Amino acid sequence: MDQVTLDFTHSKGNISRYLYGHFAEHIGGVFYDGLWVGQASPIANILGFRQSLAESFRKLNPPVLRWPGGCYAETYDWRDGIGPRHERPTRVNWWYSHDKRLESNQVGTHEFMDFCRITGAEPYIAANMTSVTPLHIRNWIEYCNFGIGTTLSDERARNGSPEPFNVRFWGIGNENWGGGGQMTAEDCAKAYLRYSTVCDSLDKGNIKFIMCGANGHDVAWTRRLLQEYASRKGNEVRAWGMSVHYYCGTAGSPTAFTRDEWYKQMRQAYYMRRVLDDHRAAMDEFDPERGIKLVVDEWGCWHKDGSGPSRGYNLYEQQSSMRDAVVAALTLNLFNDRCDFVEMANVAQLCNNLHSLYLAGGEHFVETPNYHVFSMFKTHQDARHIPVVVSTDVFEGEGQPLPLLSASASLKNGKITITIANLDMDAARMIRLAGIGGGVSGQAEVTVLAHDDPRAHNSFENPEMVMPITVSRILAEGDILEAPPASVVSIVLCPQQNG
Repeated sequence: MDQVTLDFTHSKGNISRYLYGHFAEHIGGVFYDGLWVGQASPIANILGFRQSLAESFRKLNPPVLRWPGGCYAETYDWRDGIGPRHERPTRVNWWYSHDKRLESNQVGTHEFMDFCRITGAEPYIAANMTSVTPLHIRNWIEYCNFGIGTTLSDERARNGSPEPFNVRFWGIGNENWGGGGQMTAEDCAKAYLRYSTVCDSLDKGNIKFIMCGANGHDVAWTRRLLQEYASRKGNEVRAWGMSVHYYCGTAGSPTAFTRDEWYKQMRQAYYMRRVLDDHRAAMDEFDPERGIKLVVDEWGCWHKDGSGPSRGYNLYEQQSSMRDAVVAALTLNLFNDRCDFVEMANVAQLCNNLHSLYLAGGEHFVETPNYHVFSMFKTHQDARHIPVVVSTDVFEGEGQPLPLLSASASLKNGKITITIANLDMDAARMIRLAGIGGGVSGQAEVTVLAHDDPRAHNSFENPEMVMPITVSRILAEGDILEAPPASVVSIVLCPQQNG
């Protein structure tokens, strides 16, 4: 018997809504024709964006959307994506050597802002620190954020947006340890200080700069980056956040994996806790007051591509099964429980790519199991964190021991949300809920995402193969909940009032 115990006597604070962020890069079929179909398309659209997808995305209360890259940002010129669409240049983008597809620039700054307004997401722009000057980024900020009266803001008005976009989140650089310039950590810190200093005076106090952090568990990069950054206290522009990217590597086929590959993937996902904790410990050496937030700019499962509906045409497109859904739930639980120092996370990516919430093409559109996890977890956004103690079995096997149950909890508007991931591919887990300093009884909405086959996924041919089921029930103290094998469970509870 497993037990999930909620400790109401203390909290790590609020769970930032930005932990439920998203990422959309100009790569493969993410935009063309995933998110974007064009205003002249016979496919129902809102300002050129696929209507069914936009409406679905809005239901998640998406807090933030990162754009335009990723690696794509490292050769992107924002001026290519403004003005009349029929006059915009066609470019060879970052990913051309992989798929020989050109960039039409039909989606640029204004279109991205349209999508954010349609869906309710706050824009986060990942700016190019690799192949342009600091002035280039500064001009982009002025174009986006300055009121009427400058040449650039007047140009924005002529292009259809007299009101400023007021973009607060700006990433300065992307993966500068790799494709973003092959920089050392010290060079990256110096470049960040140079670029952010030039940009800071334009919209001082409003912009939140995010500097490029490490690849995966490269804690040495973080330590060297922040040592160089902290050594210039008299001149530095304070970073709001430092990014980290972490992907679960390939563990067999996305839809035909073995039992061993299931647990390999779970271990990779569970390793996120080490990534977060060890980077924060290194950051604390130079930022003991924790003024710099940890931002997981990119995360998810990275499988071999070609399993999606485009059959390899869309670069890195992959199917997402119940295995990916459980990884998503486990990861979000880890973020929730570290809400005191992880402020933002953006799953990669939104459509037709890695760990996507959607697959789309032509008239077809489908929500993946990952989408349903985000829907089940959305009530955690801006809720008060409740610490959770999980008592469960441990899978030994090869590698680090893996707890077979993951959970997190929060309180908002008088309702308790408990989210559980059953990492056990082989058996259901019988779970007793308990409370310290509070009760876990009352009226509950219990949602279960599961399938008899953990390899199950949603396709154009069968878009509802994996769907959540919600039931209403009364939970009493000591009641037992069943989490099916390889499943995700959410409980939204109105606690019973004593007296």
